[in-house]
Amino acid sequence: MSFRARVLLALFLNAVIALAAAFLARRAGVPELAALAIGLFAAVPFLLWSTGRLVHVVDFSLVALEDGLRAFRDGDFSMRLAATGGRRLSGVKALYNAVADILRAQRNDVYQKELLLDTILQRTPVGVVLVSTTDRIIYSNAAARELFASGGRLDGNRFSETLQQVAAPMREALDARADTIVNVGDETFHVSQRTFSLNTIEHRLVLVERLTAELRRQEIAVWKNAIRVINHELNNTIAPISSMIHTARIAQERPEHRHRLGEIYGTIEERLSFLRGFLESYAQFARLPAPKKERTAWQDILEDVRALYAFRAEGNPHETSMIDRAQMQQVLINLLKNAHESGSDPAEIVVAVHRATEGTIVRVLDRGRGMPDAVLRNALVPFYTTKPSGSGLGLPLCNEILEAHHGRLHVQAREGGGMAVTCWVP
Repeated sequence: MSFRARVLLALFLNAVIALAAAFLARRAGVPELAALAIGLFAAVPFLLWSTGRLVHVVDFSLVALEDGLRAFRDGDFSMRLAATGGRRLSGVKALYNAVADILRAQRNDVYQKELLLDTILQRTPVGVVLVSTTDRIIYSNAAARELFASGGRLDGNRFSETLQQVAAPMREALDARADTIVNVGDETFHVSQRTFSLNTIEHRLVLVERLTAELRRQEIAVWKNAIRVINHELNNTIAPISSMIHTARIAQERPEHRHRLGEIYGTIEERLSFLRGFLESYAQFARLPAPKKERTAWQDILEDVRALYAFRAEGNPHETSMIDRAQMQQVLINLLKNAHESGSDPAEIVVAVHRATEGTIVRVLDRGRGMPDAVLRNALVPFYTTKPSGSGLGLPLCNEILEAHHGRLHVQAREGGGMAVTCWVP
């Protein structure tokens, strides 16, 4: 019976009891108003009992629904309600049970996907760390634990405290909160960082990929390509020189053609000069001399370079370092050349010099096109270039010079566009 039918039946029975009592009172000679009062009074006990039963049914159903919704709040979708209490109440309970079945199925599906994702992340060689706004590590995979804690526990620790245990180059790269390439000893890493909202709360995702093996494969491939290019250029020069020498011999034997000897020798000299310059660009990278260090002010180096490329100086250019002046000039020339070729407004190109812990930091900033992720990964590989006329030696040569000074070089993307190349010199 529906709840509405129960209410109507209770009202009907109460009315029957009241009328019957009033009728009997009138038969006994009781006055009309008194008989009516007796009838109403006789119906009160049944009215209270029937009302209590109806309230009990509704209250019992509401308590059951409240318990079920409280279980939902706590993430428990296993509770079910008996579909009793009339058509309307049983329909509500059946609807609750259907919603519980759907939520439970969805939760199990999400759990299985999370389990699959965690299995994949735990087996990936890329270190993955998720940091909350309170600087707590809320997730880390096996590669991250091995990299940052030698296999120890990371979850729950403060990320800033964890960084104190890693090498200084890695710590600086992570503090920068941008995509960057960093060298730590003989290892090379690609650091990528993103921020995103999880449950309306901002989180920081840190990805650290070991590139050493990949870079070595890239270097082998690039060296093979360099050998092919050198062989191609040698053949392109030697073949016409051989032909022109043969032509010169013929002209030497025939007086009427001797006037062409000057033109032939000039062409041979031109080709040899081109070949000399071509090979010199490759040889420069291989025969980098040991730096001749002397106390030098960065202001002097900046003034030397300013004649070639425009830039804005910031920080404290009067800082001094024990460096090879000529080699550091070459570093800044290469970096400023890249900044200008990136399409950056010259007014946005900055060279900033700052005193740092146990050394000096020199940063070259621009607002150019930047580097795609694939190019950034190979930025320090010799002979790797995306420029039609590039040699692929600019950044690798800068890196070699800084390492010869026991320093280091970071290449990273800037927020808002452009690149930032950081040089640290002890």
